Amino acid sequence: MTAPKYPTLEIDATKCTTPFDCKLCIQACPQAVFFTHAVKVERGRETDPKDPGAYILVPTYRDKCTGCMDCVEVCPVDALKITFP
Repeated sequence: MTAPKYPTLEIDATKCTTPFDCKLCIQACPQAVFFTHAVKVERGRETDPKDPGAYILVPTYRDKCTGCMDCVEVCPVDALKITFP
């Protein structure tokens, strides 16, 4: 069985520390590939979007990526990389 021919989206979490606060790649992506996920969750407390490492960026719908590179172009910290098979 051959692997699907989807682009590989690499996200450098050491650079992309506050994706929920930034959201530029999410807003720029016409295919809505990305999703932010809270990793620091405390019961009865709202997670601070400005807290570094509280959220991570996940390419949930990688199979929808067309390779337009809009997300890479708008990323202010150069944390995204797209490679094609």
